Amino acid sequence: MDQTGIGNQTQLEASLQLEAVFRAFPDLLLYVDENGNILDAKAGKTTAVNVPVEQLAGYPIESFLPAEAGPKIKHAIAECIKNDGLTSIEYRQSNLDGDRWFEAHLVPLKETARAIVIIRDISERVRNAEQTQCQLRRLAALHSIDAAITASFDLKVTLAVILRQIINQMGADAADILVLNPNTHMLEYAAGQGFQTKKAQRLPVMIGQGFAGKAALERRTISIPDLGKQPHNSIFVFDLIQEKFANYYAVPLIAKGQVNGVLETYHRDALRPDDDWLDFLGTIAGQTAVAIDSAGLFQDLQRTKSELNLAYDAAIESWAQVLELTKRESETHSARVVELTLEMARTMGIAERELIHFRRGALLHDVGNLGIPESILNKPGPLDEVELQTVQSHPLLAYNLLASVNYLAPAIDIPHYHHERWDGSGYPEGLSEEQIPFPARLFAVVDVYDSLTCDRPYRPAWSHQAAMEHIHQFSGKLFDPGVVRAFSQVMKAKA
Repeated sequence: MDQTGIGNQTQLEASLQLEAVFRAFPDLLLYVDENGNILDAKAGKTTAVNVPVEQLAGYPIESFLPAEAGPKIKHAIAECIKNDGLTSIEYRQSNLDGDRWFEAHLVPLKETARAIVIIRDISERVRNAEQTQCQLRRLAALHSIDAAITASFDLKVTLAVILRQIINQMGADAADILVLNPNTHMLEYAAGQGFQTKKAQRLPVMIGQGFAGKAALERRTISIPDLGKQPHNSIFVFDLIQEKFANYYAVPLIAKGQVNGVLETYHRDALRPDDDWLDFLGTIAGQTAVAIDSAGLFQDLQRTKSELNLAYDAAIESWAQVLELTKRESETHSARVVELTLEMARTMGIAERELIHFRRGALLHDVGNLGIPESILNKPGPLDEVELQTVQSHPLLAYNLLASVNYLAPAIDIPHYHHERWDGSGYPEGLSEEQIPFPARLFAVVDVYDSLTCDRPYRPAWSHQAAMEHIHQFSGKLFDPGVVRAFSQVMKAKA
């Protein structure tokens, strides 16, 4: 064989090898001129065009590209040849099997005013990236819901966060949450978002009634892909025709084995959910169930706490009444000092949440008198030294009686220290100035005023003016001057 034959055979083998390489790769390779006309085309299995590759030669590149991508790539070819630079462009193309994404790499051949265009199907990569982004958004949504459950026991706030995430992350056009009323065993509308009609709020639904009731009864997700074709009945009181819903899902809300509601989602476009979508819906339903359960526990605790507080206050008031009934306290003295103490506390800037402790302390200020004989407390004449020591023991008796009651700890300063004096001359511990707890300093002025203006077994009542003069006289000696000033303001306002 001569050299010419050998050369032709070598060239043929190289061409066949190159064809094999092209068939091994899914990319479409185009050889184009500077105007974007296709001079040659090679490809293995590709989804970039819907015609045989060998038929592309002689056609402009934009002839098989989407309308928005063709001019852009044609212009990029001319620019990359002119500037001798590599360029990549991504575009989307709609096919019968759905949307696909492609990436076009432009490689210039400047000396020949030509370029190589390599088009690769990147649909899987794009979908994987989108799926990753979707998962990240859903994780963020779940975190937002967890944060709402942790930060607030207001169920309306938490449900609003949940519904917003359902609409944003799941493509739902509307959603609502029905909560099971344990007393009526009815599913009652709790919250909803995305509805256009004014009749979006549902009527209560019995367990087993309609789609939501069926989901609750059977403890499974109910899917209705053709909601608009369903007959109108009592379970859908809003206008389905106006809303134009196509798909519907009802998911039971189960926490600790108990159904406590149903989550409903509505979609106006046909929905083909994948497993990830359904799993995410189930996860949100689980969080919603936890939110409802947590809110119910909190409400039960609040109710129990309120009932306990009422019981505590009733017991405290009973102790005050015992003091009056046994003549250890003048009639209505406790009620008067409680009212004036609270008025003073507000005037001096005490927060409302703290007033309960001032009230309890004022009611119990002389509870230690229960350990003092009536004969001493009601003695019409002066007390001897032993009797005086007995009377002055009542703050310590009060402390010993109340110290073991935990809920009264914030209120114990008034019964314990209200006979301490600013100059240290009081009892039981001889504290002075700001060593004396503030509630006791405040109450001391109120108690002395009320005692002076009421009849006692050993003296008649003083006038208001005389009592006020006494308090001013001993301001800075027996009484906290700041409390005295505030007391004067309160009494002037009452005059």
